[in-house]
Amino acid sequence: MTSETRPTMIRRLAALVAIVALVASVLAVATLALSNLVNILVASVGLSVAIVGAWYSLSRHGTVRLLAVVAVVAGAAIVLAVFVVGDARLWPLVAVAVVATISVGAAGLALREPHHDAPFAEEPPAPRPRHPVLLMNPKSGGGKAMKFDLERECRDRGIEPIVLQPGDDLLQLAEDAVGRGADVIGMAGGDGSQALVGAVASAHGIPHVVIPAGTRNHFALDLGIDRDDVVGALDAYSDGVDRTIDLAEANGRVFVNNATLGLYARIVQSPEYRDAKVQTSLEMLPELIGPDAEALDLRFTGPDGEEVPTAAVILVSNGPYELQRAQGRGSRERLDDGVLGIATLTVSSASDVQKLISLQAAGRLDHFDGWREWTVERFEVRSGGPVDVGVDGEALTMDPPIVFTTRPGVLTIRISRRAPGRSPAAAAVRVTERSTIRELLRVAAGRPVAA
Repeated sequence: MTSETRPTMIRRLAALVAIVALVASVLAVATLALSNLVNILVASVGLSVAIVGAWYSLSRHGTVRLLAVVAVVAGAAIVLAVFVVGDARLWPLVAVAVVATISVGAAGLALREPHHDAPFAEEPPAPRPRHPVLLMNPKSGGGKAMKFDLERECRDRGIEPIVLQPGDDLLQLAEDAVGRGADVIGMAGGDGSQALVGAVASAHGIPHVVIPAGTRNHFALDLGIDRDDVVGALDAYSDGVDRTIDLAEANGRVFVNNATLGLYARIVQSPEYRDAKVQTSLEMLPELIGPDAEALDLRFTGPDGEEVPTAAVILVSNGPYELQRAQGRGSRERLDDGVLGIATLTVSSASDVQKLISLQAAGRLDHFDGWREWTVERFEVRSGGPVDVGVDGEALTMDPPIVFTTRPGVLTIRISRRAPGRSPAAAAVRVTERSTIRELLRVAAGRPVAA
């Protein structure tokens, strides 16, 4: 909102509702805490027992694991007993949660800028392509390409469809399409496929269209594409706008989302993981985090310049993720800042797990000693042998050192002008910040607020 724009009456009313609901929820929490102090303490003990038991059930074998499961059940029973046997009642907590949710929703309405609902609507469309092409994986996302009949939709719109067949080389198909004159190339599939086709588009300097036909479509989410509107994403070819974003590389392998090293990367390498994810994870975790487990040989330089000998998890992302706040968590606000997002986690005991869960719930993950988060343009992981790496969800093994780099502004993404245009992290309203409270007061008073 500019300095000349004043909030509408609806937004002023929403700001007032947000402030009143926030004050009411804070007072209610304080009242409940004072009147239920004993119940809160007992429930906290039960929760702690359950957390410690969960840690030991994951990191131990045999009798110890069995006893740990018993501890989890006992801890959960204590928490349940507080509500069933004690004087505590569940409905006041539910009421507080409802009021807090109303406050957050009203704040979002009050502070939302009008142009955010359609950020591309006022922009002129990109030139229509002469030879648009869409590659599609018919098996991706449970067969979304077939479900939405994307091949027919493409032909109706003058887009050349290329359907992957068993044994096809996606990179070669993309290169061949460009060789035949494709001036806009898209991919209907998962994020790993998007990265491969995006790399080809970047190399040839042509726009890339992302069709969310994968399983999770995190890349589309962070680009501001409606993941539920698979067919509508095709409008990018005829009525789209261009956005320039970064790509990232791990030892020359392009990725659009992230690369993970450590526990998760080791587990997904197991041949049994695909068919029995939970069972495989439970069987492998004691060897990875138990008392006899060897520390992972993953050496790197931390944000303060010191050498770090190991970490349980290393996340390297193409642009930093929102990992602290609940709103927008797990998405990226921007993909054009020219930096890698680095996050590392070290957990060595049950007490660490307790602290981690508590701080995560409070939105203070940065206060956990085993958590580090920073941004760089280049990041290197060293090891004494081959390293398991998950790159955009694909299990790979790479020879060290593994060098991660950012390639700023090398890929042009063409997006429909009717797309939402923002990721959850970009759209999030920071209702916990004092500056946001001040902005709500200004909106409620009918005063203009700077964007």
